[in-house]
Amino acid sequence: MNVKAEIDMAAQMTADKDWWRGAVIYQIYPRSYQDSNGDGIGDLLGIANRLPHIASLGVDAIWISPFFTSPMKDFGYDVSDYCDVDPMFGSLADFDALVTQAHGHGVRIMIDLVLSHTSDQHPWFVESRSSRDNPKADWYVWSDPKPDGTPPNNWLSIFGGSAWQWDSRREQYYLHNFLTSQPDLNFHCPQVQDALLDVVRFWLDRGVDGFRLDTINFYIHDKELRSNPPLPPELRDDSIAPRVNPYNHQEHIYSKNQPENLEFLERFRAVLDEYPAAAAVGEVGDAQRGLEIMGEYTQGDNRVHMCYSFELLSGTYPDAARIAKVLGDVDEKAPDGWACWAFSNHDVPRHGSRWDLTPAALRTLTTLMMCLRGSVCIYQGEELGLPEAELALEDLQDPYGIEFWPEYKGRDGCRTPMVWDSEMVNGGFSTGVPWLPVSGEHLHRAVDVQEKDPSAILHHYRKAISFRRAHKALTKGAHGGVRNDGSIVHFTRTQDRETVFCAFNLSGDPAVMDMPEGAWFQIGLELGSAAAQPDGKLHLGPWQPALAVRIAPE
Repeated sequence: MNVKAEIDMAAQMTADKDWWRGAVIYQIYPRSYQDSNGDGIGDLLGIANRLPHIASLGVDAIWISPFFTSPMKDFGYDVSDYCDVDPMFGSLADFDALVTQAHGHGVRIMIDLVLSHTSDQHPWFVESRSSRDNPKADWYVWSDPKPDGTPPNNWLSIFGGSAWQWDSRREQYYLHNFLTSQPDLNFHCPQVQDALLDVVRFWLDRGVDGFRLDTINFYIHDKELRSNPPLPPELRDDSIAPRVNPYNHQEHIYSKNQPENLEFLERFRAVLDEYPAAAAVGEVGDAQRGLEIMGEYTQGDNRVHMCYSFELLSGTYPDAARIAKVLGDVDEKAPDGWACWAFSNHDVPRHGSRWDLTPAALRTLTTLMMCLRGSVCIYQGEELGLPEAELALEDLQDPYGIEFWPEYKGRDGCRTPMVWDSEMVNGGFSTGVPWLPVSGEHLHRAVDVQEKDPSAILHHYRKAISFRRAHKALTKGAHGGVRNDGSIVHFTRTQDRETVFCAFNLSGDPAVMDMPEGAWFQIGLELGSAAAQPDGKLHLGPWQPALAVRIAPE
């Protein structure tokens, strides 16, 4: 691309400050995407080499999971230097090259910021734990034990056991909502917030277009360190932690979700607004109040732009009634907010396996997602319809899975390497020994195989994303309420003069519903859309959508 073209592309990408509204974001887990140097671990140059594939999907942005300097106890979610690249992933120069190349393809870069905690090897924590009176003594959450030496309260770690770890240097406990090697930062300390906002500026100055904010509702804890109340068994939900984890036995009203978080998010948004078109999506990890928190955090124009919760990342099968309920709950609890929908990511089993979907069901749910009000995240390999990989205990790397095996097998099954070429060693991911085994079941779904097959789900993803982008009502429009008639979920999306009618039969049996009154024109033929019959009814085959449009007169 020549200099003029680069300038034109940059101007185009910063012209729409609302690019995030309705965007399709492609998540990359860098360890498993593409290895460029044969060490068995994916890296930033590997991502750059695969940009043509990413751009061919038609996505608006890439979300890259953490690549910062880290001891990798939690595979990058334990950061020891926020402003550098871990050598296993490359260098800052490699990152700069990736940003430039992605922008050349018209693809934005969002990076995964882990602000709630650091690694215990971060210099901030090393200093903080050295004494009770050093300059960073209160940068982390420290507390004296109870008189009997036990932790200050009953808070639990998502990874199992107490959320408090004894430190012999200070003779105090420190808080860790995740691994003991991931101490929580103290957001009640203004200097901590200032330091983290400097990190935000560092990456924005390097050209990133936004952030995915890990565990956004975990930032601030209750100052009084009050114990969480128990959660009745009938209210326990395994969407945040597996059923076998005692974390599900508490209502986490004090260890996270604190109202002071809104003040920090407003400070964070003010920094983003200093840049032309930066945006952020937050991960809300809460099984009871997820949608309510999403509404609070995305309300107005001075907090985060969008959030996702775990309603469609859970194990609950998304039939028509479920979809209607979730979207209805969003209308009720987050009427002024903006959701970001995902079926899969690096923390949950792949949705094809999680919900035991047929190929037809995978296609229809993909089309449905591209029609929902909100933005969309799709996870690497999802466009290939990859199932969850089966791994032996000796192959596991995830400490979460190792802790709760075999009732919970951890997150490695959705993190195995991407498959590019069925004829190459390791599916084209690496010439070395991969950090996780390449699934043999994935090889026949590799990119090269699907590129040659017009009926492959890879092409369906491209068509569905293209269909979404072709209709502004589907990206930025309002919806007319999501309802279900039996196995059919249906709604309208409206922007300016365009209204799109969307209906989906989310079952393996035929279904019928009345077509809304008015002059509708069938669209989405490439997605298998059904047309209304002369009797004014929609006759939908198993897993069939119906898509239609009308344009209001000027």
